[in-house]
Formats: sequence, C-alpha cells, structure tokens
Amino acid sequence: MSAKSPEQMMAAVTASMAERTGRTLDEWVAAVEASGVDPLDQKAVRAWLKDTHGVLQNTQWAIAFEAARRNGWVEPDVEGYIESQYAGPKAGMRPVFDAVRALLESLGDDVSVEGRGGYTPFVRRRQFAAVAAATRTRVDLGLRFTDAPDSSLLTPATAPGQSTHKLGLTSTDDLTDEVEALARAAYDQNG
Repeated sequence: MSAKSPEQMMAAVTASMAERTGRTLDEWVAAVEASGVDPLDQKAVRAWLKDTHGVLQNTQWAIAFEAARRNGWVEPDVEGYIESQYAGPKAGMRPVFDAVRALLESLGDDVSVEGRGGYTPFVRRRQFAAVAAATRTRVDLGLRFTDAPDSSLLTPATAPGQSTHKLGLTSTDDLTDEVEALARAAYDQNG
C-alpha cells in the first residue's frame, strides 16, 4: 500500500464532506467568506470551523486551504516552504537543515521531500523523517520507527510530522555516524 499524495488525501476528505458535515466544500468556502474571518488566515479559519461548527481537523484543513486558495493564496513549492522555515531568527539553522537534507536524500533514490508550513517531511513509502527549525539554535530531526534502535540520542516524540522519536541538532558537527545510522534505520523501516 503506497502513501497517498496530498492531492489524493484532499480528494478523499472533500468527497465525503457533505455526508459528514452537511455541506459541500463549495458551501463551506462560501460560509467562510460570509463569516467575517479572513479567508487568507488559515489558522483563524480552522479555529472558526472548530469552535463555531465543530468541524474535525482534516476537514478544517481542507476547507481552510481551499478558502485561502480561492481568495488568492498560492501554495509555496517545497523550496518556498523551506525558505520560510529558515527565515528571520532561524536563518542561522539553514546550514544544519541543508546537511540533514543531504544525508536523508542520500539514503536512497526513492526519497522524496514534501512541503509543509512548520516542518519538512522526507518520504519513502511513508514518511520516515521530518526536520523542523525548532528554535534559533536547534533543528529537530524526527524519525519514524516501527522498532526504535537503542540510542541515547533519541527521545520519544509525536512531532515533527509522523515521528516516533527525535533528536536535536545544533550544528553540522552533530551529524555523526550514529545519527546517520539512526536515519538509515528509519529509512529501512518505512520502505
């Protein structure tokens, strides 16, 4: 079974939206536009959908995304998402991200990189790693394991992305052979 693309996931959510919520995607977008909430502020739209209408999370995201898109928002490409994550105060962590990205992409020709607002997922058959600019001085490397290796570097986690464990990196010097072995294990377990 292969992972669904963001487009396939969006199609699945919107296909059953009317049955689950009583409104189609078009009707929800019209409701957002009539609500007074800025349709370009996806976080505010999601909060309004949850608080006012009890809309569940995946459906909130689909409606907010579509409302923003129909009101002129253009989704960044992968590189655009990465640029925004390492802008401003977190710009100093970009070399660490670039080194982690090179490591993760070197694990196999089947590694793809996806764009998200708060982290960067690395996917094989399913997401095996996610990298987030956690602070001005730390990048979190999240890894997804079905059987986590024994390592003092790992702490249990639920983020970034679909991570089961994570480790903090403060410089490119932190990318040791052990970190590479942990990344390889996550890659192997998610293929």
